[in-house]
Amino acid sequence: MEIYENAIKLMNERFTQDSLIAIATIEDGKPYNRMVDAYFHEGALYVVTYTLSNKMKQIAKNPNVALAAVDDFTGHGVGENLGHVLKEENAVIMDMLRKAFATWYTGGHVNEADENTCLLKITLTKGIITDHQLKYGERYYAVDFTNKSAE
Repeated sequence: MEIYENAIKLMNERFTQDSLIAIATIEDGKPYNRMVDAYFHEGALYVVTYTLSNKMKQIAKNPNVALAAVDDFTGHGVGENLGHVLKEENAVIMDMLRKAFATWYTGGHVNEADENTCLLKITLTKGIITDHQLKYGERYYAVDFTNKSAE
């Protein structure tokens, strides 16, 4: 369990701030990749996006996604549209995201009044996080987020 806890410490250190993540989806057998701002919280990455975007249409058809962050993390997860960002059940996580994304979130980039501005939750299933500084003893952590284990 200590190895898993160390991996989660690394995830929290790296991704509980505005973090660029590549998300890959599939449509008609072809992969599509794009960069998004993401935030890690309790085993999931959260993204503010647009319901009518290609990524959300692709996730609606096939919620399995692949993820990558430069030099730190690769993994897989399951995407879910949590609905409008102003829904009451999204309030706690949205408060975290507004703070983390503060440098770009306001000023016209995000229109929360638009009913299609949504919260994407990617529940992580498996991944590999790299600890370049060997803070916790290992260089790589292969993490099973579903079973809360790592090696």
